[in-house]
Amino acid sequence: MRQHASTGRGSGALIGREHESAELRRLLAEHRLVTVTGGPAVGKSRLAATAVATMPSGPWECVIQVRWQGAAAGGRDALLAELARTVTGWPTTWKAADFGHVVRGLPPAPVLLFLDDVDPVHTEAMGLVQRLLMAHPRLRVLVTSRQVLGLGDEHVLRLAPLSVEARGEDTERPSPAVELFLARARATATDFRAEGAALEHATRICRLVEGNPLAIELAAEQTAHRPLGDLAERLGHHQGWLRSPHPIPRRHRSLREAVGASYVLCERELRIVWGRASILEGSFTEATAALVCAGGAIEPQLVPAYLARLAAAGVLEPSHAPGGPRPVRHRMTRAAREFGLERLREAGEFSTAADRRLAHCRNTAAVAAYLWDAGSQEQAVGLLTDELDTFASAVRHAVDEPDHVETALEAVVSLWFLWVAYHRVEEGREHLLRLLPLCPEDHPLAVRGYWLAAWLTAYSDTASARALLDRAWPAAVLAGDDATIGRIAHVQGIVALNERDAEAAAAHFQEAADITPAEASGGPSPAVSQAALAVTQACFDPVAARRSARRALTQSGLRDDAWACHLARYAQAFVDHRLGHNGHAWRRARRALDGLNTGLPDPYVATALRELVARIEAGAPGRLPVRSVPWDGPALPEQVSHREFRCVAE
Repeated sequence: MRQHASTGRGSGALIGREHESAELRRLLAEHRLVTVTGGPAVGKSRLAATAVATMPSGPWECVIQVRWQGAAAGGRDALLAELARTVTGWPTTWKAADFGHVVRGLPPAPVLLFLDDVDPVHTEAMGLVQRLLMAHPRLRVLVTSRQVLGLGDEHVLRLAPLSVEARGEDTERPSPAVELFLARARATATDFRAEGAALEHATRICRLVEGNPLAIELAAEQTAHRPLGDLAERLGHHQGWLRSPHPIPRRHRSLREAVGASYVLCERELRIVWGRASILEGSFTEATAALVCAGGAIEPQLVPAYLARLAAAGVLEPSHAPGGPRPVRHRMTRAAREFGLERLREAGEFSTAADRRLAHCRNTAAVAAYLWDAGSQEQAVGLLTDELDTFASAVRHAVDEPDHVETALEAVVSLWFLWVAYHRVEEGREHLLRLLPLCPEDHPLAVRGYWLAAWLTAYSDTASARALLDRAWPAAVLAGDDATIGRIAHVQGIVALNERDAEAAAAHFQEAADITPAEASGGPSPAVSQAALAVTQACFDPVAARRSARRALTQSGLRDDAWACHLARYAQAFVDHRLGHNGHAWRRARRALDGLNTGLPDPYVATALRELVARIEAGAPGRLPVRSVPWDGPALPEQVSHREFRCVAE
């Protein structure tokens, strides 16, 4: 009986697939129909061929392998004709193919039929496999395909990309993706060394290609021609250029061809949705995809079904399980997104898709800002968590589109709370410094943008922060904008803290608390400045600090501002600690921590509260770690005095 050898790319033992290999061998031993699925070039054929070849004994006496290598779309009975040629050894065309000849040609002994890469003849494979299993009771079938067959007896092993993370507790051993890269790089360049910076570059390369085995092997081959740092830099911009002269299989000679093989198999509507959805970087909901993809031949209500079919083909990856508490989100692999963007530009639809993406970002930012001001702050942050990659791509594109600048800047400024309170200072600052030079300085959005940019710059560069405030101040005064004037005073207090002038900082925070209207949206409430005042006064006047902390907790609207409330509670706990009331301080800090939502990213105040609790429990003297933005500068001294202290106020 003829048995075809594997023609998979690469050689040697599989790396990082120990669990999948064992699981596949178990499935083959226990079930009659097993399908290995996964995205383009994820290693389905190699895994299947290796698992079959390494099984010490299986419930079959021979293996018949049929690897489909025909056209992208085979004719009627094309797979049957290929199977007939393999089983009988006779040249057979699809017109002469006969199912009965195939069944009679199969040996009566137990047989494993290995149908490799049947995507181009997927529909025929479904019917043929079902008929074969019914006609030959001792037959088992192993299929590799980007989509499941959908038969009732089918058991599926879905193959994911290689992990880029370290293996459990064994942090010394490279991740499976990095291990594969290093092995292939050493085979390509005998003098290859992976130490220090080289290992860091290798890890970054594997992250950029998202653990895709083909992309890793193609990138490793490039180590013979270019330094790892240059390779990582180029892959950071684009990865479709990765290719190799190896001819088998042809579609794996480049990453672009591997992805293109899936595109060719898609019908027209799927191709359109693929291209339009590629404008969305990161994960997205079905509602977002409907907004971006609908139009022309694409009905909005059909978009979820199209997304499900693209996910079944390995083009999209679901990031939340259906039926969970959150809506289903999809994420397009980076290689598929780059390919889709090429098709989107070729179709002349990129500009329209970019407009819709920006509209989505603006609407999402507006809803999140409303939720924050309305007291649903956890919901506001949760809404934004999965949207930031798409948000960043919209901002980058807006720099080259004058009509997009104002909308993008409005969205960035309205998310001030995310940049300030949730450890995203550099991200927000980068967005602002890209957009602000493109907007007139006297524009109301620019005034707010300069104030926010100054806040995000205050701890890393006080001189630049002052320069940004100087741009915002005149326009805010001329406009009589008390909210912005008060918030400028708050940032001036932060700058004074960095210059170790606690009394000046306290004066600025007092001014901010007095001037900022309680009902003003788009920035911190007076309670935030009052809490900062209390923490700063603890440097030189603990009694006044206690009064300020109490005022912070009695500010109007504090119940609807959870972030300001936690800052005020921190201020009160910190002042108690400075006054020696450690029991009260510890209980206040613990209650504040217990009120935080553990299902969301920690705001920086959580870090300050935990540090305060730890110092109280350790009996350490109080220091002032509360921050308006995370500290990025040199360490300040431990001893606290009027003008030299470790104090970062909120």
